[in-house]
Amino acid sequence: MNSSPRPTLVVTGTLRLPNGSYGQGSVWISGETIDRITPGSPGSEAELDGARHIDVGDAYVLPGAIDAHVHCYSHEGEGMLAATCSAAAGGVTTIVEMPFDRTGPVRDADLVNRKREIITREAVTDVALMGTLWPGGGWREAEPMAEAGVVGYKVSLYHTDTNRFPRVDDAELLNIMAATTDVKRTLAVHAENNEIVQHLQRVERESNPLDPLTHVRTRPPVSESLGVLTAMEIAHDRGTRLHLCHMSIPRAVKLAAWWNEDGADISLETCPHYLTFTADDMHAQGARLKINPPLRDREHVEGLWQGIGDGLVPIISSDHAPWPLSMKSHEHILENASGAPGVETLVNVTLGGALKRSPDPAAYFHNAVAALTSGPADRFGIGDRKGRLEPGFDADLMIFRPDAGYTVEDDAMHSNAGWTPYSGMRPGGFVEKTFLRGRLIWDSASGELGQAGYGRHVTRA
Repeated sequence: MNSSPRPTLVVTGTLRLPNGSYGQGSVWISGETIDRITPGSPGSEAELDGARHIDVGDAYVLPGAIDAHVHCYSHEGEGMLAATCSAAAGGVTTIVEMPFDRTGPVRDADLVNRKREIITREAVTDVALMGTLWPGGGWREAEPMAEAGVVGYKVSLYHTDTNRFPRVDDAELLNIMAATTDVKRTLAVHAENNEIVQHLQRVERESNPLDPLTHVRTRPPVSESLGVLTAMEIAHDRGTRLHLCHMSIPRAVKLAAWWNEDGADISLETCPHYLTFTADDMHAQGARLKINPPLRDREHVEGLWQGIGDGLVPIISSDHAPWPLSMKSHEHILENASGAPGVETLVNVTLGGALKRSPDPAAYFHNAVAALTSGPADRFGIGDRKGRLEPGFDADLMIFRPDAGYTVEDDAMHSNAGWTPYSGMRPGGFVEKTFLRGRLIWDSASGELGQAGYGRHVTRA
């Protein structure tokens, strides 16, 4: 006798099958969770047993993406609703929301709870929350924030802003890492060497303020690798689960692999902009591509893709920073805000880029999918129910259709930023549909989006 619950939805398309190959298969969904995966398509109406059947043909049926680096509130014009609408339209079913809000950082349990309330009203996708541990003893807030439901914390080794994004020095980092280890949470770090960057900014600010590449020169690769080394060595000493944010250099990938071989617990992410653009693209786009760390040269782009191919890049995230163009229009390059909107283009640019490098999905594509799904889920403690197409997991799916003719357009984006650095680009494919816990939250054909408040706060098991 079959004890499986009655299916409510069956999605058929190109799946990764148990033998590792890609072929036709079906995801059977009962309510909010996945019931089973079967090869081929349902054979008859009787087999469907009343379930709705969606056949997407040759398009890929993949786990919903988890964007491990999203700033909903770096600018007050965005917010939870716009950011999660963008996420849904880009195949992202869960975002990891960063704590560095423009109105003030999320640095205690009360502020975590306030953001949880916003999720229940506004989120279209599921949301995991990060906190930050403030210089001057903020590590003491690690336990209360963990109890409030954060999946981790983020700090910076580089000083951006005293009130929003201050630097944590090495001595403070010892206490912070010990505290995050105690509460079994991941510590994410913006790893750039403060002394090098601050010195070069003073020099370049006076000599080449109008040259877009001034920004690149102020943050050379060695400033990133030194920041990485500092963070990894302290994490190794304290037994900390360390996550290195937005890596732009292949050397960081190699260093992290070595530290892990030596017993550390290090993960890292790179971002689509580091896999797509080079510093030379700033001549055309200017401050739109002012991002920290900066864009590098073609050799770095190729090296990061090689890291993905080798399975050494466990997470690819957007670092979504929804600045309006008014904050990207200053004549002096260093006076502009750093970062760019990206949650809606994360999947399209990454997976399209992977297929351009090899049409065989067993090559770059499979590792890129993992870095968008199971990698971030596992690292931030939600991998027991997110990031995989497996029985008992949340029925979070994205349908990715390879399409050489699809073009990214500014006015198609759902972020309130109203622009994208990928405008005019043909990434190689697009997200056709997105499902969150069995419910359709994005349909590219109709433009239909999910309902505000359907998203939930998710935290570690």
